[in-house]
Amino acid sequence: MIAKTDAAGARGLLPEVLAFTSSLSQDRALLAEDLVGSLAHLHMLARCGIVARDDALKIHGALVDLWTRAAADLWSPQGEEDVHMAVEAELTRALGEVAGRLHTARSRNDQVALDLRLHVRAQAAGVLETLGALLSKLAELAAAEVATLIPSYTHRQRAQPVSLGYVLAGYGAMLARDVDAFAFALDQADVLPLGVGAISGTSLPIDREVTRGLLRFARISQSGIDTVGDRDFALDFAYATCRCLLHASRIATDFVDFSSSEFGFVKLHGELACGSSMMPQKRNPDVFELIRGKSGAAVGNLTSLMVTLKGLPGGYNRDLQEDRGPVLASGPLAKGVLGMLRVALENVTFDHQRCAQAASDGYTQATDLAEALVKRGVPFRSAYQMVGTLVREAQRGGVALSDVPLALAQSVDPRFDAELLAAAKPDEAVLRKETPGGTGPRSVLAQVEQLRGAAARAGRLAAATPALDHLFHALKERPL
Repeated sequence: MIAKTDAAGARGLLPEVLAFTSSLSQDRALLAEDLVGSLAHLHMLARCGIVARDDALKIHGALVDLWTRAAADLWSPQGEEDVHMAVEAELTRALGEVAGRLHTARSRNDQVALDLRLHVRAQAAGVLETLGALLSKLAELAAAEVATLIPSYTHRQRAQPVSLGYVLAGYGAMLARDVDAFAFALDQADVLPLGVGAISGTSLPIDREVTRGLLRFARISQSGIDTVGDRDFALDFAYATCRCLLHASRIATDFVDFSSSEFGFVKLHGELACGSSMMPQKRNPDVFELIRGKSGAAVGNLTSLMVTLKGLPGGYNRDLQEDRGPVLASGPLAKGVLGMLRVALENVTFDHQRCAQAASDGYTQATDLAEALVKRGVPFRSAYQMVGTLVREAQRGGVALSDVPLALAQSVDPRFDAELLAAAKPDEAVLRKETPGGTGPRSVLAQVEQLRGAAARAGRLAAATPALDHLFHALKERPL
């Protein structure tokens, strides 16, 4: 038995070959992009006199009808190799031979490149909108917790006392860089590929600038042979997603730890914490654990796309069909994880007393005491050794560094005095660090303003990106 696709005319495929080569199960998700791209291409063909107005009107009406039926779940692409051929087959059933004019000066090679760029552009804008909301939440939380003390960590050991607002602003700093990464991916996708044909352009008198303007791309692609095989924009998007979710994973890991009884810094609201099927006392941080777990899918998507592209020759190759899974999964994954992280942060409460106690216990202020000695003219390495000896003596006596008696300090070195020992108070240690990037209150509030700026930039980029439905309705109403 031979399987013949309706859009392909006389050509037939073995059923198992059609099943193996079909990408329709995945790229039917690109139907909206395909219809919008087809409408823009049709307008260009009509304006250039390549397709007569009467035929263009018929095709235009059929494309609008497909959009309307698909939006109402009355039609979905099926029975073809991909969404492009499914649309063409449905147009042919409705219009007959006239439908074949739509594919003039167009190949599936540049058509799929267009659909993917439209998709990545829209998805990057959606991620930026979600990222902006998360950054705004972190800025709000950081501003509210400027005065809360908490220990910072290196090597997962207590390092120095800091403001909790400083920790939260640090999370935001990671995500602010992700705004830059998605902005770059958005820019790289903002290139019109349509019009280069299968590989070498077309002899027909098309006007690519018309199509570019209709679809609101920033520029047209430079080289046809490069355009049809180029998936760098998809790599940029997958990389931005991967890196962003790695950041989300790191934040989530802190909250998994902080919500444990060993840390006790964070309490999970009842609506956020998950229970155990066996242990009734449990309040598990499942949401944070799954945020961490789902970042693995982003790593897999990027790796899969890179392996697919590795070693391909120039021009288009069917291997590129395997880009659908990673590209189509990246946007929803990023928006889902970032959106849930924002919800989770809205449903936790910090135990200020437990945080302050952890910041005060032990010897996290040692560096601050050494720096106070430096201000008195003691070389840092000498100050480091003096404080190190004092810490060991305090540990022997079971005394916290902030409570070291003056006599004990001066037995280590007579240069210690009461004013110097005051530098070992956690709140004083935090207040003294007002250099840019530090944990002092003014510095943290400056960092909060930077986060608000990054959130606003993310929102502006998202708002400035044309939505697919807006493009469709503009093309629908535009005279041919």
